[in-house]
Amino acid sequence: MNAMISICKRELGNYFGTPVAYVFMVIFLALTGVFTFYIGGFFERGQADLRPFFIYHPWLYLFLIPALSMRLWAEERKSGSLELLLTFPAPLVSAVVGKFLAAWIFTAIALFFTFPMWITVNYLGDPDNAVIFASYVGSLLMAGAYLAVGSAISAITKNQVIAFVIAVVACFIFILAGFPVVINFFTGWAPQALVNAIASMSFLTHFNNIEKGIFDFRDIFYFASFIAFWLFVNVVVIEMKKAD
Repeated sequence: MNAMISICKRELGNYFGTPVAYVFMVIFLALTGVFTFYIGGFFERGQADLRPFFIYHPWLYLFLIPALSMRLWAEERKSGSLELLLTFPAPLVSAVVGKFLAAWIFTAIALFFTFPMWITVNYLGDPDNAVIFASYVGSLLMAGAYLAVGSAISAITKNQVIAFVIAVVACFIFILAGFPVVINFFTGWAPQALVNAIASMSFLTHFNNIEKGIFDFRDIFYFASFIAFWLFVNVVVIEMKKAD
């Protein structure tokens, strides 16, 4: 546990020790503002809620989170510091979880800085703050799912650009799984159980439920188990690379 916390602190410090962290936050905040107030038509809708803000999070994360996760292990492998990290007297899982938590906390901080939007909507009307809070929780869980995938893929290659591209494609697949066009394609010939299984793998299916203020255990369990699975894959990949 101490090793995991130490690695998490080290990684978090590395984020804020470079301009990359601040550039990421500025881009994230700028894009959320554009999507909310301009594309989402926040004022034109005439409703006191943050749906225009949260509805675009899956698409923002599709590119921003892989950009954040691509360096987690690819940079360690390229610089040769991975071998040094693996010599630490700590389980490999501590390093994997520690680096993941640092990236997740950093994402949570970026998400926290969007709180002026929450204040704005309360100033303009009487929103359902419980739904907004649930949406923030759902957004953070979904970001964790993106990060877990990106972290595992980052361990496969030394090239950060390749890690970024593969992570974007993989996350895009997990978004598309819940789209009607995909579900309808399988509905015509596949068993209903398979169709339901494919739909249940979509980030959108579970995030949309939480965004509506519905805290269903199945949605929470989905994100928790999804993150755990990809962190396990992350550990396995590094073990394999270590054995090479």
